[in-house]
Amino acid sequence: MAWFRGKLSVVIIISQIIFILLFGLFGSYSDEATPTGKNDMGHANAINRFYGVFQDVHVMIFIGFGFLMTFLKKYGYGSVGFNFLLAAYAVQWSTIVRGLISGLNGGKFSISIENLIEADFSAAVVLISFGAILGKSSPLQLIIMTIIEVVLSVANEYIGLSLLKVTDVGGSMFIHAFGAYFGLGVAWVLQRKANEDNAKEGSTKTSDLFSMIGTVFLWMFWPSFNGALVEEDSRHRAVINTYFSLAACCITTFAISALSNKDGKVEMVAIQNATLAGGVAVGTSADLMINPWGAITVGAIAAIISTLGFKFCTPFLCEKLKLHDTCGVHNLHGLPGVLGGVIGAIAATFATEDLYGSSLGDIFSELSGTAPPRTAGSQAGYQILALCITLGISFVGGLVTGLLLKLNIWDEPQDADLFDDYPFWDDVSTGPIEDGVDVRYKRIPGQEVEGGNENANEDVNMTELTKGAAAEAAE
Repeated sequence: MAWFRGKLSVVIIISQIIFILLFGLFGSYSDEATPTGKNDMGHANAINRFYGVFQDVHVMIFIGFGFLMTFLKKYGYGSVGFNFLLAAYAVQWSTIVRGLISGLNGGKFSISIENLIEADFSAAVVLISFGAILGKSSPLQLIIMTIIEVVLSVANEYIGLSLLKVTDVGGSMFIHAFGAYFGLGVAWVLQRKANEDNAKEGSTKTSDLFSMIGTVFLWMFWPSFNGALVEEDSRHRAVINTYFSLAACCITTFAISALSNKDGKVEMVAIQNATLAGGVAVGTSADLMINPWGAITVGAIAAIISTLGFKFCTPFLCEKLKLHDTCGVHNLHGLPGVLGGVIGAIAATFATEDLYGSSLGDIFSELSGTAPPRTAGSQAGYQILALCITLGISFVGGLVTGLLLKLNIWDEPQDADLFDDYPFWDDVSTGPIEDGVDVRYKRIPGQEVEGGNENANEDVNMTELTKGAAAEAAE
């Protein structure tokens, strides 16, 4: 394990040195961030217009996503800790990649508050994929995945926004769908028998409550996420549409979860995840004129799809297709992201200057002017094309990345180390696994676990199993 830790440290330190060099060679402040720069835009400095929503998005990335994944009873450190690591890595790397892809001006790319928000969006893509392989990969594998995925996701976004001229203000396609299907591609390649029905994959009341912290933070700040990079009336619409879509999604999730449960009870996994699907699904159309009732409808549909996905689709993918999705990102980000892309295309068919006024050119650049190069119908076609390209690049890219991550050099975890903090974190109460059984089960029932926490002792006190019985239960 010492060599493993050394290898991870070397990769991170070398990466940070490369980041410093690249920022030194190519990075510079935007005009509004320099003392000598002039603000000739006719309104407040960008920091005053964007810092509030930047803070909200930042909270979503580091608290929302991090705590949402703490439901695994033995992988809480890894969920929050590796989320922290990957996000901090991704924001630096994505700023460089975006700057180089978008082009240099005078040999430099400028960095503004808007670029920081875009960097957080790239981090979100990576963290969504992280959810699909949560507990099944080493931190070294996660770093390599981040390096590759950031490049592919930024390139895909460039194709959609700069070449195809589509709109996706809240990232239904370029953030959520891309992150989900890239992660599923990686998960499919990394699949093994030990992922299925693993005793350590479950949750406890405590871990589920921690996960709900992430859910509530994400739910509260999602309007800022969807409206972060637009202004004026467009941001106003984005906040309103996302607000009502989330509200409808929340109550619909409770209803569908209870209806689909054989005992008529609400399932925590649905409340932790499906209640957020409305924010994902309304992303592409967040700043469009879909009306409040339309946003509510989108949220309700997303809730139905996501809740039933957790109930039926996740087991089907695992049992029939051998695709294990730890966090169910297919149901929270994948399917709602595709729905969001389709909703955006439908909304585009109704885009006219009478409806949008002078904002039409800001939202759909190819529909404005005296002789616009596109009709509303053709714009809808481009929206669907961008969605299809996103799905193709993300899933194929995930498969190829998964093959690369299978190489032994990246220290793929052993079967006994899956869904467990013990191999990666110091001072963890859970011990190693022998013959597929946690060594704690060999203790006398009721005996205090030395150095353990409340959950560890609770497991021993509640488990009156012999080693053989525990092994049978784990199978």
